[in-house]
Amino acid sequence: MALNYIWVGFFLIAFVVGLYKLIFLGDVEIFSLMMKALFDRAKLGFELSLGLTGILALWMGIMKIGEKGGMINILARLVSPLFTRLFPEVPKNHPAIGSMMMNFSANMLGLDNAATPLGLKAMKDLQSLNPKKETASNAQIMFLVLNTSGLTLIPVSILALRAMKGSVNPTDVFLPILIATFVSSMVGLIVTALIQHINLFNRVVLAYLGGMTILIGGIAGYVGYLHDPDKISVFTNLLSNILLFSIIITFILVALFKKINIYDAFIEGAKDGFKVAVTIIPYLVAMLAAIGVFTASGAMDYVLDFFRFVFGYVGIDTRFVDGLPTAFMKPLTGGGARAAMVESWVEHGVDSFVGHLTSILQGSTETTFYVLAVYFGSVGIKNTRYAAAAGIVADIAGIIAAILVTYLFFG
Repeated sequence: MALNYIWVGFFLIAFVVGLYKLIFLGDVEIFSLMMKALFDRAKLGFELSLGLTGILALWMGIMKIGEKGGMINILARLVSPLFTRLFPEVPKNHPAIGSMMMNFSANMLGLDNAATPLGLKAMKDLQSLNPKKETASNAQIMFLVLNTSGLTLIPVSILALRAMKGSVNPTDVFLPILIATFVSSMVGLIVTALIQHINLFNRVVLAYLGGMTILIGGIAGYVGYLHDPDKISVFTNLLSNILLFSIIITFILVALFKKINIYDAFIEGAKDGFKVAVTIIPYLVAMLAAIGVFTASGAMDYVLDFFRFVFGYVGIDTRFVDGLPTAFMKPLTGGGARAAMVESWVEHGVDSFVGHLTSILQGSTETTFYVLAVYFGSVGIKNTRYAAAAGIVADIAGIIAAILVTYLFFG
């Protein structure tokens, strides 16, 4: 329902601002610009959705190889010691562990819509353990918060879109996104663990989280040490592509060992990727059209000018303000945030400071309210308790981290 109001609001506000400019400012071209933006963005949304078909088919094919070859189960066993402590209500070998791992894996690969059916299955498995069917359990809340904080290892769709829009180095946002989303996930985990009285100082938990923190911190520290933008670009590009290709090779080798028909598995997954790409066409067209007409009317400029004035008044660099529409949309709708990101590329350039910022913002968190509504609604939960509050705290942390790392890498 919130998304409905937002979409309608974009059009109504754009119309009012357009009338104001026509009547009081004498801008006779304003409605022509708004209609042009409307049609242009509709066309752009369709083209982008089709352009994602190949990359989604590729990565969902790779995921299917990993699933059939047992790599996902191996990953599940690797994280099982951590999961049994973060989800004490879930038995060690319960199907929910594997379902959650599959969902987190899809999110880590940045496969947005592909993660949803996996998340719904995980929520259903967790609901089977829930004694109060209309009230969210601790395990379900922990899962939702970690899901909405959106730890992204490989932001596939973002990298694909950047490549399509002509980025000189589409993968240069890989490490910044990894850092920002890690901060968001850690904050979400800590907040939820405090509420649920989960001991994060357990030796096993500290080993997992400490190891991840040292790894991410080491990468960030090394990037800061390099300082030179050209050296940073070479390092991030090399590391990103080595990691991406290593994952592919690992999945293939494990599947070979298990004597799986790898080609057939890839084709099966790729077909699902095609379906996902087609599915998102109306959503992307709808949001791009609404944001496009809102921007063309000048309404977006008024909003951003307000924030620019506030932050400028207290002496803060205001370059990040132009990326805020993506940050505002992200907790509400992934499609809307994606559209806002693409809109910023159209206006500022995909490799501009703002273009990098919106790419990182898009990958730093998940769509909190959408995920809460869909996942809890799928199992009939009405009392979500503190899930939304914990998710929003994680979102804010991710947004702040995204802004800071953008200045660090591209400032």
